[in-house]
Amino acid sequence: MHIHIPHEIPVRHLERSSGAAVVCGAMFVVGLLAFVVRLSADPTQAWVSYVSNWLYFTSVAMGAVMVAVTTTIVKARWNWSVRRVSIAFAAYLPVAFVLFLPMLLGVREEYFHWITEMASDPILQNKQAWLNVPFLVTRNLVGVLFLFGGALAFAWLAVRPDLDLARAAAGDDPARARWRERLTSGWLGQEHEEARSFRRMNTMAPALVGLYAVVMSMLVFDWAMSLEPHWYSTLLGGWFFMGAYWSGFAVTAVAMVWVRGQHTDFHGAMGLQQRHDLGKLSFGFTVFWAYLFWSQYIVIWYGKLPWEQAWMIHRLDAPWGPLSALVLVLCFVVPFAGLLGRAPKLKPALLATFTGVILTGLWLERYMLIAPSLHTEGAPIFSVWHPLITLLFLGPFLYSVRWFLSTFPVIQVWQPLSLPEMLEAEKHDLGVPLGGTAERLGPATWSAGEEPDEEHR
Repeated sequence: MHIHIPHEIPVRHLERSSGAAVVCGAMFVVGLLAFVVRLSADPTQAWVSYVSNWLYFTSVAMGAVMVAVTTTIVKARWNWSVRRVSIAFAAYLPVAFVLFLPMLLGVREEYFHWITEMASDPILQNKQAWLNVPFLVTRNLVGVLFLFGGALAFAWLAVRPDLDLARAAAGDDPARARWRERLTSGWLGQEHEEARSFRRMNTMAPALVGLYAVVMSMLVFDWAMSLEPHWYSTLLGGWFFMGAYWSGFAVTAVAMVWVRGQHTDFHGAMGLQQRHDLGKLSFGFTVFWAYLFWSQYIVIWYGKLPWEQAWMIHRLDAPWGPLSALVLVLCFVVPFAGLLGRAPKLKPALLATFTGVILTGLWLERYMLIAPSLHTEGAPIFSVWHPLITLLFLGPFLYSVRWFLSTFPVIQVWQPLSLPEMLEAEKHDLGVPLGGTAERLGPATWSAGEEPDEEHR
């Protein structure tokens, strides 16, 4: 299927908004105050909300970056107009690293009960090589630094070739000028920079996928599975990082629907093709998420081994059963039914609604990974403190993404090179003689603000 990419892509940024910055700042302040108050009253539950929210927002941001990484590996062209929207979530990663430090430095016995139980539990003693605080802090710090550093380097390579093209469009905005000067040091010319970014991104991408799988698995093993250290699942890591990857498609869809309403150029470029493909991928990973959950559950149910059943029993019995059922409804039932068929994928409001449900379900799922393991008898299973502490992360998350899209072009202006075999296949589909020439085949035939008709899809 031929993907129409215009020969001339306009350089457009989101407009800066002082109101948005104030709202995001207020969210952060309210969330921070809620965490401090909760920490003084109930440290364990305060850290449950903090850690689960850190895992959630970090996984969403990394998942979005991995959407850009994996579509680079497979040479995808359908997402040419939303590639930068996915990359924008890398802007949250430095904030996530700063918010990670209190976890590494402040969380001890009130969160990791295995610290105090190690001396008297022979099963834990057999796991002491992994379950010890110095090694936990070291591996988490090193792993997160490498993962976030790789993601930011990939984002820099994706943005750098656009910065000289965006020089005239940046106007008098001093922030854009400062970042342009910082990120274009040693500029070698437009053609050379595009070729170098293309080559390095394709080299980095497979390694980054492997690093992502290892580090994200390590995070969920350390911050969720170790809370019930007699229980283990080798599939939990895959379930976690694939859920994060799924959230990357969902959050890209939600952000795209909002961004396309900010300018006619965005509206015209982020059209049916992008909505349909993001909807299909969000729908497909709904099924895959449920498959991974069932793959864990059915083995535990069939084996009926007490140490394997404990983790599931804590989440399926009272008082956690209703929340677990709600996770299944939000992560599978609603998005599966809602995104089934073609129409809801193409309608922006419906696409944003059902992908928003996916993101909400995953937020609750991250909470359920941790909270039942540290619950004490008589305490509420879910209180207003959890969504309040969520604001501590949501404010910086929204601000960092908006800052990125207002500092760098929203649509990637430079486009990756088309490899010879891709051009041959596309020319064959279009009926172009194989000896003919083709650069970027098929410029878009619709003007800004219009949707392509069916024959152009």
